[in-house]
Amino acid sequence: MKIALVMEWSTCERNPIVFDTLKQVAEERGHSVVNYGQFDMEDNRQTYNQNAVFIAALAASGAADFIVTGCGTGEGAMLAANAMPGVCCGLVVDPADSYLFTQVNGGNCMSLPFAKGWGWGAEVNLRYVFEKFFEKEPGGGYPPHAAASEQRNAYLLNKLKGVSHHSIKEILQTEDPEVSEIVKAAFAGKRLELFLENCQDPEIADIVRKIAE
Repeated sequence: MKIALVMEWSTCERNPIVFDTLKQVAEERGHSVVNYGQFDMEDNRQTYNQNAVFIAALAASGAADFIVTGCGTGEGAMLAANAMPGVCCGLVVDPADSYLFTQVNGGNCMSLPFAKGWGWGAEVNLRYVFEKFFEKEPGGGYPPHAAASEQRNAYLLNKLKGVSHHSIKEILQTEDPEVSEIVKAAFAGKRLELFLENCQDPEIADIVRKIAE
């Protein structure tokens, strides 16, 4: 599994510890992680709106199978990500959230709070959150007697998103000047090169190159 870490400017000082923890847990289980920042305050200041566009592009292009994101409370990043096509993002605060979201909803993105509740033992909670994510194959359902119903609902939610959202290619090529500004900023800085390195969809890669010109 290819996992992406996408953080915003307001909590970028936590990026090294989040990345190191995620990488350690993921690699112990045979997965890889790419850190897309934000790396520091000198990098372009990415907001959760810009990150949402970037996350949708990662998912649609095959650059990532799962994305870990977040903001101060995790709420804004979760809402923004879920506004995008092809993204099913859950708010994850503790290990139980991680396990239940993975099993019940089978999503492809989790949003964590990187400021609220970040105190003594935060790095321990973070490791347990990631461990619970990898505990079982996603989408297994919980509780077991309701697994079939849970899997059906998760499938139907993705179908609903498919007909109620514009495609990521349409969003990337929007003519709305305010949205276009968000899209362009989403690929600014160090993450542009990383995205193009991992993108598996040539059409999306070409669109992104034009955006970055």
